[in-house]
Formats: sequence, structure tokens, C-alpha cells
Amino acid sequence: MADEQTFETLLSEFRRVGVDPDTFSAMLALRPEDALRALRSLPDGAGPSAFLTQLRKNGVATQGVGPVAGRDAPALPKRDHRRRDKSA
Repeated sequence: MADEQTFETLLSEFRRVGVDPDTFSAMLALRPEDALRALRSLPDGAGPSAFLTQLRKNGVATQGVGPVAGRDAPALPKRDHRRRDKSA
């Protein structure tokens, strides 16, 4: 499938399932084939939580993947930015 056609198919499936593709950051972090596999297995209107659950069932890592607001996925662990002594 050509890139443009793949993108249009993904958008169509996200909308069918009830996932807003404009606010769902998973589109940036997933391989298109993984997203399509999960989306195609869901009924119409299943929503973002069902999509994330299906990704996890398929063995796709979803840590930090979810709506921009982060309601459906755990947040990434916070990184300690303090300077560490390099002599240790």
C-alpha cells in the first residue's frame, strides 16, 4: 500500500472506531500495520481505550502511547535531570 493510501486507511479506521486521529499521539508511535491490525479487529465506536487494549493484546508496546491528554495510558516515568558527579 502506498504511504498516502495507508494514511487515508488509518484515518478512516480511527474514525470508524471512534478514536480522534487529531488528538491521538499513537499515530506517531505505532507502525501502520500494527495500528491497522488492532483497529480492524474492533467494532464501530469502540473508542480509544478499546484500541489501546487491542494493541496490548497484540503485543504492541503502548507505554506512554495514548491521547495527548494521557487519560488512557500510563505516563512515562519522570527523568531525574540533576547533574551527577562523574567521579563516582
